[in-house]
Amino acid sequence: MTRRDTLESTDSTTDYEITFPSSDTLDQDEEWCLVRENGATRKVRFHDYGEIYELPGLYEQLFYEHLQCSSPEIVARLFGRELKRSGVEADTLSVLDVGAGNGMVGERLAEVGADTIIGVDIIPQAAAAAERDRPGIYDDYLVLDLTALDEDTRCDLKSRKLNALTCVAALGFGDIPPAAFAAAYDVLAPGAWLAFSIKEDFLEEQGGSGFARLVRELADRGMIEIRAQRRYRHRLSASGEPVHYIALVAAKQNAEPAAPLAEEL
Repeated sequence: MTRRDTLESTDSTTDYEITFPSSDTLDQDEEWCLVRENGATRKVRFHDYGEIYELPGLYEQLFYEHLQCSSPEIVARLFGRELKRSGVEADTLSVLDVGAGNGMVGERLAEVGADTIIGVDIIPQAAAAAERDRPGIYDDYLVLDLTALDEDTRCDLKSRKLNALTCVAALGFGDIPPAAFAAAYDVLAPGAWLAFSIKEDFLEEQGGSGFARLVRELADRGMIEIRAQRRYRHRLSASGEPVHYIALVAAKQNAEPAAPLAEEL
């Protein structure tokens, strides 16, 4: 059994008919739908981002129009509030947006007033989609694997004097493992801001994900100071149930690297 929703794409030339399973209870990284376009139907897993980005407007239609994703807005708003509370002007920010996708978060960062926004994603289709859907949002967009940075790339990132990192709704499922987050953290200068979100299940005190243990280690060792934390509804599941995430804003306190901690997880 399935339920069907036909929604208008952000690309006015394309209408996708999206059919969701109505009774399956799937883990978040196993969710899927059927997408029909021009008489052809394909099954698309929600985490097959490359395939989704290749279809103009599908990402917004699926996650934002139907599943009501709020993460970019929630994290950006929380981040902006903490900047104001700390007397930091947004136009002093040089942000590394990790897991940038097609630019939904970058667009929000631009609205907050960030001066420089650098996108990073491992998927080439994400960079192409960002240029197609939101040209000019990113000052640069890098397609690379943060877990396998060569020394030249690491030095290049450090030379950009990045003082903020965002990573929204991309942690905890293997899309961006703890080692990748740690590598991005390590190119930031001390005093840099971090604004990110993760599914609440992955921040459980008992067990949790490798990422949860990394965050706890960073906080316990005084490497970050958590400035704000908020539980919110990230989106609906394919079956219509709320999926809750935690948004966090923190400040990097020193130059001690996180990569060795991630290796131990």
